[in-house]
Amino acid sequence: MSGDQGSGIGDRRWLLLLSIAGPLISAASAGAQTPRLSNGRIEPHAATNIARDVPALAATLTEPMWIGYAQPLIDGDHQMCDYWNNGNRYSQSTDPIRLEPADFFFVLFRIEDKQITRIRTYSANCPLDAGGKAVHWFNNVSVSDSLNYMKTFMAPAQARKLHDSAVTLISLTKGDQALTELLTLARDGSTSAVKGNALFWLAQRAGEKAVGTITAAIENDPDTEVKKKAVFALSQLPKDEGVPLLIQQARTNKNPAVRKQAMFWLGQSKDPRALKFFEEILK
Repeated sequence: MSGDQGSGIGDRRWLLLLSIAGPLISAASAGAQTPRLSNGRIEPHAATNIARDVPALAATLTEPMWIGYAQPLIDGDHQMCDYWNNGNRYSQSTDPIRLEPADFFFVLFRIEDKQITRIRTYSANCPLDAGGKAVHWFNNVSVSDSLNYMKTFMAPAQARKLHDSAVTLISLTKGDQALTELLTLARDGSTSAVKGNALFWLAQRAGEKAVGTITAAIENDPDTEVKKKAVFALSQLPKDEGVPLLIQQARTNKNPAVRKQAMFWLGQSKDPRALKFFEEILK
């Protein structure tokens, strides 16, 4: 047998192995982005447009159920599990500790009477008990589809808990598109609650990229509650960014509620610059 013939047979064998292994690898990859479920089973579905897919599936369900999908997770260690013992939350679990955080998280919708009543987010390490039910799971949901769906929960008529959860979901989603949506919600959100929630998550996520939007809300938003939430957002920035901005607001803002809020969060910061500022104004 010549070297060329041997190479041809080897190539054919390699292609055969790939044809067998390829679907298995794909299945394993897909399975890696489904929850670790006990007391239940995953019912897979193909996603086309999740804003239509979820309501259409919900309309067919005759009992309370969960529908979910996975999304890419922003960098960092994000633990999003609920642990309960006899009705009380506890913080420890016996699950293995991940040395490297997962790069995705789970989105779950609670369906009751064919309507979404809750939106939950869980990190990949969370063990979930399905209560003996199937969990309907959409694979390969794009970031764009998910974000567009979340925007449908921002209307003033929606329950507060739904638009709060939707803003949180947007904030956890990796990528510039999600960050752009947060900035838009912070500026133009349909309610003061949506704006305030978006401002908070901007500070958590974007750092100095968020400063302009946060300070603009303090200066320009007509709602004092939004202004106060924006001041709180400043307190969530890294101290080298947030503390000087809080001092500036406490010193110069014309709105007494804003100044009071800035002073409160300066006091909570325990930063030497805050102490020096209080010494100055007390003199």
